[in-house]
Amino acid sequence: MEREKIAQAIEILRELEIDLWMVIDRESGIISDPVMDFVVGQHATWLSFFLFSRSGEKHAVVGNLDVETFRRSGLFDTVSAYKGSPREDLLRLLGRLAPARIAIDYSPDCAAADGLTHGNYLKLLELLQGTDLAGRLVSAEGVIAKLRGRKSAEELRRLRRACEETVAIYDRVGKAARPGMTEKELADWITRRREKLGLPAAWHVDSCPAVFSGPQEIGAHSAPTGNELKPGHIFNIDFGVKVEKYCSDLQRTWYILRPGEKRAPEAVQRGFDVLRESIALAFAALRPGARGIDVDAAARGHIVASGYAEFPHALGHQVGRDAHDGGALLAPAWERYGNLPFLPLERDQVFTIEPRIYVQDHGVATVEEMAVITATGAEYLSRPQTELILVRPKK
Repeated sequence: MEREKIAQAIEILRELEIDLWMVIDRESGIISDPVMDFVVGQHATWLSFFLFSRSGEKHAVVGNLDVETFRRSGLFDTVSAYKGSPREDLLRLLGRLAPARIAIDYSPDCAAADGLTHGNYLKLLELLQGTDLAGRLVSAEGVIAKLRGRKSAEELRRLRRACEETVAIYDRVGKAARPGMTEKELADWITRRREKLGLPAAWHVDSCPAVFSGPQEIGAHSAPTGNELKPGHIFNIDFGVKVEKYCSDLQRTWYILRPGEKRAPEAVQRGFDVLRESIALAFAALRPGARGIDVDAAARGHIVASGYAEFPHALGHQVGRDAHDGGALLAPAWERYGNLPFLPLERDQVFTIEPRIYVQDHGVATVEEMAVITATGAEYLSRPQTELILVRPKK
């Protein structure tokens, strides 16, 4: 996979007319640039430099005790080992490559492209003293966003499998859930199913799965509690697994029937129907060249026009090796999202679509789907939830 992503990175450098991309890391067992796993695949101990040129050349400058590890990887044309300082080897390489623009990993908006620590940046400036190279440094945000966003056929295969495994677990939840069960008990049941399959959680296990039941407006990303599932409640689950390092991130919604009920109350059913309509509108707007802000507006506008409050978060984010994979967002023009909602969407990016609607006295209806952008539109990676799932009281 590293070879595939390196080749993709070099094509992106040519596309963006950036001469050189330089990934800098040290003690990556403690804190590491997120992109190391994509194009290096190994931990670095000492201050290390991994250079990828638009010409196709690939070089590494590493501490002397790390050199054999990176030579054996076969990813680099040359691996230089330093004992005291990397300055001589680094400047020699930069002098020969003569890059006019050098991309390094910092970004004010995209966490996935902000992997260069401030300390490593200061050290880089120190090593470049006496040259004009510091003036050639630019952000690698565009490189990394495209590298993480453009999924290969193999990456899409892994993402589809992760979705399939998640949906298979969701298919059993309706039979496992019962009135009186707590959110935590249902989350533990899901965790046992996941562990039996030998699959890692897609994010921290404290909130994977997250379970929310009843008329509460607690936001996402919090752990399940002792709150009980009760008849008349909507409950929803946010959950995902990893398959060969790639994540799913899907949400589903259920309604627990009261005694004598054969269907959900009109208010609950309408909330779910509007939610599904908003997802369909966003899905129809997903295509290469569209902007995330416009896709978000399609869903958000429908929900508000239908008489509900707008949801307090972005409509969707990219998914890959992380559940929140960085780059362009399906989001409104809020300050916290920076420029990400305005970036043009690209083929082979994978996004969630996850609006939510609060149904008074019943709870939160929310569905999260994953879709990949194709040449002409989009395609679901998961089997969509098209109907409200009803849980009948146990006899």
